[in-house]
Amino acid sequence: MGASLSAERPAWAQWGGGGGPATAFTVGVEEECMLVAPESWNLAGAIDEVLPRLPADVAAHASAETHAAALELATGVHGTVDAAIEELADLRAALRETTESCGLAAAAAGTHPFAVWRDVSVSTGARQALVYGSMRELARREPTFALHVHVGVPDPEDAVRVANRLRVHLPVLLALSANSPFWQGRDTGLASARTPLFQAFPRVGIPRAFDSYEDWLQTVGLLIRCEAFPEPTFLWWDVRLQPALGTVEVRIMDTQTTVEDSGALVALVQCLARLEALEGFADPLAVRSDEVLAENRFIAARDGTTAALIDPSVEMRIPLGEVVERLLAACRPHAEDLGCADWMHGVERLLADPGAERQLALGREPDRLPGLMAALAGVY
Repeated sequence: MGASLSAERPAWAQWGGGGGPATAFTVGVEEECMLVAPESWNLAGAIDEVLPRLPADVAAHASAETHAAALELATGVHGTVDAAIEELADLRAALRETTESCGLAAAAAGTHPFAVWRDVSVSTGARQALVYGSMRELARREPTFALHVHVGVPDPEDAVRVANRLRVHLPVLLALSANSPFWQGRDTGLASARTPLFQAFPRVGIPRAFDSYEDWLQTVGLLIRCEAFPEPTFLWWDVRLQPALGTVEVRIMDTQTTVEDSGALVALVQCLARLEALEGFADPLAVRSDEVLAENRFIAARDGTTAALIDPSVEMRIPLGEVVERLLAACRPHAEDLGCADWMHGVERLLADPGAERQLALGREPDRLPGLMAALAGVY
């Protein structure tokens, strides 16, 4: 698109936010985690106590979420998964030290296993006030915790194409990351209870495919001009464009309990983005099959790594293991080029030993769900 047309775009639509184009396939990681009280392992609505106590260099990478018991850690921009996960581990360590000084703990999973909405409080702050003003009491439902991965894409038209094609892979990423089988003290039978819980919010799920960046701008711009929301970060889609950062952001995954599991998923997202940008691997029929994508998303949330996903090109259900095997083979040269081949081995580990199954096993121990929370906090 020409420079004159770009200059006419509103500030929120300027790709890279005026700071120049992003570097291709850099990564940044955002992790939502929970604050808990060790004596009961209930959620602790203590964000206003914890944030001011963080070291200044860490506080710059931490922010409040909608719920007062949730906190987001965000890495900087990195060229490699190694560097991004090293920073995430450092941020976790600093948060752990700070929460301990407050008599609290931090933990990571897609949901708190026995929280109930009556015990939930909403954070203070301008953004949180906007969310509550829009969602009303929906904002008080039990908090959910997600892993978000940003991948740099220098050109917005390329970003639209990458985001469109990544839609096909979102159910795979959800199934591998599923780490929230419990809700309100019960085994839900879902590998990711976080997914339907978060569905109560507007502007969630897998977005439609966009024909171009202009198509995206027309759609989002109309909603902003009509005051549905103030700017694009209020789009909570499973994959979204982030014009201010010059990135495509994948948001469908549950928060992972260990940084090693996070690293495997970050590497897979980075490789899939490069694969789709350079080769266009996703089947065009699948890209346009909104109904199939929605069904696969539900199957992935329900079944996790035992899912069999619909492949519209052959009109069959394909076991997740076969889908992952094919993706790993296609991603292998990209992993080598990006320097994340070692991290990609963790994808097979998640397939064999998923977070949801680990939680279910811990929940069957004598200490049951409080014991599970103690274990989740113990490895943070």
